[in-house]
Amino acid sequence: MGSPLFDAQEVIVRREILDGREWMVYPVRVVEDTGDLLAVHLVQGTPLTFGPGPFRWGPHPWTAFEPYWQSEGVLQLRRPGDGYSVWARHSGGEFTGWYVNFQEPMRRTERGFDTLDQELDLLLLPADGSPYRWKDEDHFAERHRSGGFTDEEAAAVRAAAASVVELVERGAGWWEEWRGWRAPEGWQVPEAVPLGA
Repeated sequence: MGSPLFDAQEVIVRREILDGREWMVYPVRVVEDTGDLLAVHLVQGTPLTFGPGPFRWGPHPWTAFEPYWQSEGVLQLRRPGDGYSVWARHSGGEFTGWYVNFQEPMRRTERGFDTLDQELDLLLLPADGSPYRWKDEDHFAERHRSGGFTDEEAAAVRAAAASVVELVERGAGWWEEWRGWRAPEGWQVPEAVPLGA
């Protein structure tokens, strides 16, 4: 595995790496780390730090907003080797569904993990009446067309997406056991993470 497991409640660093440099960095709190699963929590109000560029994809799209996580807290679940993570979404404290974020498989570091969002997302919304709904398909396709993804990278994203759809259609989502999880009272917003830290 290369890096030791993280302790529950430890604050670690999630970095998006583009062009070999930090594109976006933010702290998350460990919920559980078994080696086969890393569950972390992103607290509302968490500061986001963006790399100055230039990047081949331009500045991170979230730089257009205030530099902190504005939505309610999110549980993020990821497994080694998977080209995606699964986020539990809430509104008013109530579970509203799962958000599957396709991204590079996580690479553990001494302080957390690195990845890169790959545009495509899948919404699993129980109130929606359908098993799933795609998000940002056009952004993903355009990124591929413009050379932002190689053919191999785009194929890997599509393969990850197909594997998740297959799990959903079989009713075999491994993430479902986390549906009732809520962040404990008193978990505070972590301090901002400086670039290169």
